[in-house]
Amino acid sequence: MKFGYYPGCSLEGSGAEYAHSAEAVLAALGVELEEVDDWVCCGATPAHATSHLLPVALSAIACAAAEKQGLETILTCCAACFSRLKQGNHDMQNDPALLAQINEIVEEDYHGGVAILHLAEVLVRRIGLQAIQRRVRKPLTGLKVACYYGCLLTRMPEPLRIDSLEYPTLMDDLMRAAGAEPVDWPFKTECCGAALTLARGETVVRLSGSVVEMAKDCGADILAVACPLCQANLDMYQSDSESKLGRQLGIPVLYFTQLLAVAFDLAADAQCLNKGIVDPLPVLADRGLIETGVYL
Repeated sequence: MKFGYYPGCSLEGSGAEYAHSAEAVLAALGVELEEVDDWVCCGATPAHATSHLLPVALSAIACAAAEKQGLETILTCCAACFSRLKQGNHDMQNDPALLAQINEIVEEDYHGGVAILHLAEVLVRRIGLQAIQRRVRKPLTGLKVACYYGCLLTRMPEPLRIDSLEYPTLMDDLMRAAGAEPVDWPFKTECCGAALTLARGETVVRLSGSVVEMAKDCGADILAVACPLCQANLDMYQSDSESKLGRQLGIPVLYFTQLLAVAFDLAADAQCLNKGIVDPLPVLADRGLIETGVYL
């Protein structure tokens, strides 16, 4: 099984542990990735707020490159990249005039023949939960995981949506296949504050704190995420949230692929467990899932 691969900017930097764990998990499942040639930024959250054409044009560059490489699909991990690429590609595929205009802008000849897939849907619907279960070497038994989808993964128009808007379950299904216990909680798709970290930091502290607090109150040991910005907000601002709330939270925030890498018993450099602010090693070691010495 082979897919075109769009890493995106965050997975090349602040979200590198997402990239390392995702690539290792896919390799363990026999999936081949071919990186899209000369990909550029998807535009993330700012581009579409200022121009309709800009994010579509950025999507077209990646899609045209994949089409030239003979790739039928582009797999991406970041929720923001998925949202922007899928929306832009959908707009071009359903509007011939827009497609012609974008091709002229980016000087490409994209025909609209590429599909955009998120890693979670590839794992669940293309590879399958049974294949995931067969690859598990260290079941995450006893680990209670709150799967956090955030805004961008499911808050899309109906034709583009890959999961329930109100109560998505793709990551929950993956965690259950890995042996963990997904937590039933009401904040799966609440906003963490997104990109307001610089302009309105207090808002991020309040919103991200409420998400982590709800996960804790619902009995979660760990938060699993699929977005580098969500991971940063929930992890980095947790101590600030504790000060505001007047209580200790201490919930590690990991990418769902890191937990799969643990369940697959992959090497420590694939799990990347020593990158977060809130240390996940104690809770994982307590469950007998890791030996902390290898993460120094």
